[in-house]
Amino acid sequence: MFSLVLGTRPEIITLSPVIRECESRNIPYFTIHTGQHYSCEMDRIFFEELELPQPEYNLDVGSGLHGEQTGKILEGVEKVLLQKKPDVVLVQGDTNTVLAGALAAAKLHIPVAHVEAGLRSFDRKMPEEINRVMADQVTHTGARGLRIVVPNCYSKRSPMYGSYPLVGPGDDPVMTIASTDQVQSGLLPGL
Repeated sequence: MFSLVLGTRPEIITLSPVIRECESRNIPYFTIHTGQHYSCEMDRIFFEELELPQPEYNLDVGSGLHGEQTGKILEGVEKVLLQKKPDVVLVQGDTNTVLAGALAAAKLHIPVAHVEAGLRSFDRKMPEEINRVMADQVTHTGARGLRIVVPNCYSKRSPMYGSYPLVGPGDDPVMTIASTDQVQSGLLPGL
C-alpha cells in the first residue's frame, strides 16, 4: 500500500491521474490531505470536478507562518503514517506539504517518491526552492516534470531504483502504472 500526501490545488490536479488509476486497478493506497489550501475554490471543488474520492485523512492545517504550517503538517502526517504503515509515500511539487510529508516518511524509514524531484529555480529566497531542495535530500527516488514514480509490485531489477517505473500522468489521461502482469492488488513485495 502507498500513501499520497497532498494539500494544494496543483497537487490535487497533478496527482488525479494516479488516484484514478489506483481506483480503476484496485491498487491499495490512501490519501492524506494536509489542508494547506482549504477554501472550497482551492480544494473541495477539484475533488468534485475531477470526480475523485474524498481523502481518507484531512489534517485541516489551514494557513500560518511557514514553520508553523510545516510543523503542523509534519506532526499530522507522522501520526497517520505510524497508524497505516504504507510501503512508500508519494509527494508532488514544492509546497510545505511536500517538505513535511517527505520528512515525516523519511524519519519513519518509509521510502519517499517525489514528483518533480530535481527541479530547481536556484533562488534560495523562494520558500518553494527551500522545500524542493530539502525534500529531495530525503527522497528515495524521484522524477522530473510531470513524470511520476509509482511502486512496481514485482520488479527484481535494481534494488534501489528498479522497483519504481516512471510513468507520465500529464502525457496520458489513462496512465500505466505497471504492465498488467506486474500488478496484483494488495501486494507490494520487495519494497
